[in-house]
Amino acid sequence: MSTPIAERLGVEFPIFAFSHCRDVVAAVTNAGGFGVLGALAFGPERLEIELNWIDEHVGGKPYGVDFAMPVNYVGKGGGEDSSFEALDAMIPQEHRDFVDGLLDKYGVPELPENLRGGPVAAAGLNVDAMGPSQVEVCLAHPNVKMIVNALGPPPMYVIERAHEAGILVGGLAGSKVHAERQVAIGVDVIVAQGTEAGGHCGEISTMVLIPEVVDAVGPDVPVLAAGGIATGRQMAAALALGAQGVWTGSMWLTVTEADTSPVVLENLLAATSRDTVRSKSMTGKPARQLRTAWTEAWEAEDSPGTLPMPLQGILHQEAGQRTQRAGTRELIGFPVGQIVGRMNKVRPSRDLVLEMVEEWIETTERLSRMLGES
Repeated sequence: MSTPIAERLGVEFPIFAFSHCRDVVAAVTNAGGFGVLGALAFGPERLEIELNWIDEHVGGKPYGVDFAMPVNYVGKGGGEDSSFEALDAMIPQEHRDFVDGLLDKYGVPELPENLRGGPVAAAGLNVDAMGPSQVEVCLAHPNVKMIVNALGPPPMYVIERAHEAGILVGGLAGSKVHAERQVAIGVDVIVAQGTEAGGHCGEISTMVLIPEVVDAVGPDVPVLAAGGIATGRQMAAALALGAQGVWTGSMWLTVTEADTSPVVLENLLAATSRDTVRSKSMTGKPARQLRTAWTEAWEAEDSPGTLPMPLQGILHQEAGQRTQRAGTRELIGFPVGQIVGRMNKVRPSRDLVLEMVEEWIETTERLSRMLGES
C-alpha cells in the first residue's frame, strides 16, 4: 500500500499521526506510518531532548514535527510587547473574575503557592522568540523529513530554511482559498482539514473540502485528508476523493502509549460524536474540543467574551492547571474531533495502524467486487 507522498517520504503506509507524545510518534513510525510530533509546548532545549529520544527509538525511520505558528496573534513581531508578562498584563480583570467565579462554582481550589507561576504554553505565545530556534533544532535531525504548520501559512523563514535542507513543508488548510495561498508561497504538502477535526479547524466538512482542495492545488501538490478519519474505510474514502494520505490526530489520544491524563482519558472514552464543540474558549481561535462546563460558560449571556490568541490560551492554561489538579471532570476538556465517538477503548498504536491498513484493503477489494458485479 503506497502513494506518491508515502514513497517520497519513505514510509510504508500513508498514515500521518499527529501527537504531542513522543511515544506515540515513535510507535506509529515503527508500525509503518509517519509520526508527527506536536511541538507547541516545547522550547528549543526541550525539543532537542524530544527529538533525540525519537531518533533513538525509530531506527532511522522518517518522521515530522508540527508547530502552531498563527498568522495573526497579539504580540506579533516580537519585542517587549510579546513577552509573557506583557501579554498577561493585557488580560482584563473582568475575564479573570469570570474564570475565578466559574472555578469557584465547581469547587476548584487555588493552586498551592509552590505550584504557581510555572511556564505557560499557549498557541501564539513566544512564536517570534522561539520559532527560528525550534526550526533549527529540527533541521539538525536527519530523520525529520517534514515540518508542518498547524495554523495556516508558515512564516517564510520556515519554508526557506526547510527547503535549503531538503525538507518538505506542510500546512493545514480549512478552505481551498487557504490552500491556494499556501501553495503560492512554497508549501509542499497541504493538509486539508475538515470541521470534524479536533483542534483548530474551519467550517467546511471533510467530504466537501478534500476534492475542492485537490482540484484547486493541482496534481503536483500532495493533499492529506484530515478530519473524522480513524478507520480503513475512511482512509479509502479520502484516497477516493483525491488525497494521497490521511492526517490523523484524535485517535492517538487513547492509545496505550499516549500520555493523556487519567481524567481526560476518562472523559474521552465516555464521549460520543455529539459531545464536541467548535469554540474559541480554549485558544482564542475556533478549535474543536470536548463540550464542557468551560465551553458552555463562555457561550452564556454573562460571558465577557473570549479574548484573542494567545490571551485566551493563557487564561485557559492557568485554569486548566487548577482543574487538572482537582480532577474536576465537568471542566476538563481537550482538543478532539468528532471521531471521539469511536474512541472507546485503549489499544496499542501498532494495532490501530495495522487495523486501518487491513480495513482499507478489505474496503477496496469489496468496492472492486461491487464494480465488477455491476
